[in-house]
Amino acid sequence: MIAEITWVHWTVFILAVILFLAMDLGVFHRKAHAVKFKEALLWTVLWFSLAMGFAWGLNVLRGQEEALEFLTGYIVELSLSMDNVFVIALIFRYFQVPLAYQHRVLFWGIMGALVLRGSMIWAGAALVRQFEWTLIVFGGFLVFSGIKLLFTKEESVEPGKNILMRLARRFLPIAPSYDQQRFVTFVSGRRVFTPLVLVLIMVEATDLIFALDSIPAIFGITTKEFIVFTSNVFAILGLRSLYFALAGAIDYFRYLKFGLSLVLVFIGAKMLLLKFIHIATPVSLGIIGTIILVSIGLSLVSRWIQAGKPLKREAIFGKAVD
Repeated sequence: MIAEITWVHWTVFILAVILFLAMDLGVFHRKAHAVKFKEALLWTVLWFSLAMGFAWGLNVLRGQEEALEFLTGYIVELSLSMDNVFVIALIFRYFQVPLAYQHRVLFWGIMGALVLRGSMIWAGAALVRQFEWTLIVFGGFLVFSGIKLLFTKEESVEPGKNILMRLARRFLPIAPSYDQQRFVTFVSGRRVFTPLVLVLIMVEATDLIFALDSIPAIFGITTKEFIVFTSNVFAILGLRSLYFALAGAIDYFRYLKFGLSLVLVFIGAKMLLLKFIHIATPVSLGIIGTIILVSIGLSLVSRWIQAGKPLKREAIFGKAVD
């Protein structure tokens, strides 16, 4: 018998997320420190294991179909987050944020992302329920975004041109330098914001841009709000550890952007042709997984050929995150 998703399930899930985040910031990362590769890898494995455990629980409570929908949505969101990881790395590099302070920025950035994406999911689900043709609009947007991504040049970060950054610099008192991992400090007895606030604004703005692709993409997998929300949450929760594990490997994923563009086009086309062609969830999962794995594999092989020697872990992840 399939269990019905009620407010109890929503409440338990949200409280569990809050508990994990509280333990993360208040216990494991209470003191500022540079997150090393091994620690980041351990956290990545932990979040991935929790996501797989959640998928197993869905399989027991709701059946295999919804478990596969969650798994497919999780992989899509996590893959799109990988592109976000590299942009965040460029932001940190631009603002010269010390490694020890980066976790705190990512923590609050992800807190904001959870609220933002939760609101977008709620609004998107309401639109889909009220106007079924919204899925066609989402599909067309994803196809356009995928093609655009395919021909977009490498990402660059120019905060000076960002309107939010210009408004922040104009209306907020900003300290000339960092004060450890604090967002607020005192200069000459006056309360001011540290540059970490500007970094946080850029991180939130970046996530908003990526959410415009990722939220419609997950609706191409399923329109069930609980599956959409939970798959997004697990992907976002793993974003911090993923960043510290992969931030030094930007140059080794040169073809990932092309793989992600194909994924967006595939999901968009699936939504556009929904009334004519039904692609089963296991087939979608296989196609999406294959595209991502092939793009990552080609990236690593290309780098290996260019280097002319076997890839070592230090060469891939760099000393900055070790």
